[in-house]
Amino acid sequence: MSGSAAKRAGGAMVTLSKVGKTFSNGIVALEGLDLAVEEGEFASLLGPSGCGKSTALRLIAGLAHPSVGRIDWPLAGADRDQAVSFVFQEPTLMPWASVFGNVHLPLKLRGVSAAEARPRVTEALARVGLDGFADAYPRELSGGMKMRVSIARALITEPRLLLMDEPFAALDEITRFRLNDDLLALWREFGWTVVFVTHSVFESVFLSSRILVMAPRPGRVTREIRIDAPYPRDEEFRTSARYAELCRETSHALRAALATGAQR
Repeated sequence: MSGSAAKRAGGAMVTLSKVGKTFSNGIVALEGLDLAVEEGEFASLLGPSGCGKSTALRLIAGLAHPSVGRIDWPLAGADRDQAVSFVFQEPTLMPWASVFGNVHLPLKLRGVSAAEARPRVTEALARVGLDGFADAYPRELSGGMKMRVSIARALITEPRLLLMDEPFAALDEITRFRLNDDLLALWREFGWTVVFVTHSVFESVFLSSRILVMAPRPGRVTREIRIDAPYPRDEEFRTSARYAELCRETSHALRAALATGAQR
């Protein structure tokens, strides 16, 4: 891993145009979704449960396909697949494998041996604060530590785009704050583009450079909020008047999106 902070290049990494997704049971999860993910940004999809946030993330990842509309990438094929990593809501660790084995998995699938991967796995674990835990098993870890393993597994492939589906929702507040801090530090160091799904106004404002507020089903973006607070962000920002102001603005936008959904 390079460890050097990447420059924000700008431009769209992936663009969704008039995207809709209807499931086989007739549920319309997304309708008319327009979204351009800017290279180097930290974008959050904010909305209530069931508004299609996770569906949008899976479409970006290529884990599902839109029913209508287009998804355009400047990268194609294998280059695109290798540029994307996904962190799910649950850590999804293999219980029979050690921490090393879980983090090594993406490289193993690419034909990289354990011996060859060891320096990269060791570095990835160090980056997420798990030095010395390579031989531990998931059952021996706390919820926060399991999520750190999941993040290490995502960054081992040196992604350009990191997709995160409510990864901290099940954690206690103290652990969640700590992981928010660590995630921002990693994002700034590695220069990822991040699309982060959350239903927390407070988390979205703290993390994001841009928040995309989504209305309930059928999901679509109803408001874009630029978070102009500088990075790095810390406890001082969390307790600042500006943070409170941005949280109020975002909360009002979310309430308006809910009302829009109720009118359909």
